[in-house]
Amino acid sequence: MKRGEVWWAELRPRSGSEQQGGRPAIIISHDGFNSVPGWRSIIIVPVSTSSRQLLRGPTSIPIPAGEGGINRDSVALCHQVTTLDRAKLTKRLGLLSSPTLEKIETGLKAAMDLL
Repeated sequence: MKRGEVWWAELRPRSGSEQQGGRPAIIISHDGFNSVPGWRSIIIVPVSTSSRQLLRGPTSIPIPAGEGGINRDSVALCHQVTTLDRAKLTKRLGLLSSPTLEKIETGLKAAMDLL
């Protein structure tokens, strides 16, 4: 598992307004952590197909169909960044392009007030 890869994630159990169910997720944790077999935690940004999510501002990053193996126009929800156990990532879908990953990094900075 590497930073910028898109994996199918099983986001159950979750609660409240957290993204849940099976969906693509973008790995954003540092590859130094990702490459350690005993390190079970992976930091991800969940992906939604709801175009309404684009109304949430600079923390919602559009991802066109085909990018990173995602088959529909989607939105990376940087304000929903979370940590999962590796076991919840079940299938590699693809790899994001560098420009798209940079946009997601900007969205994460906006979500955490790191700009």
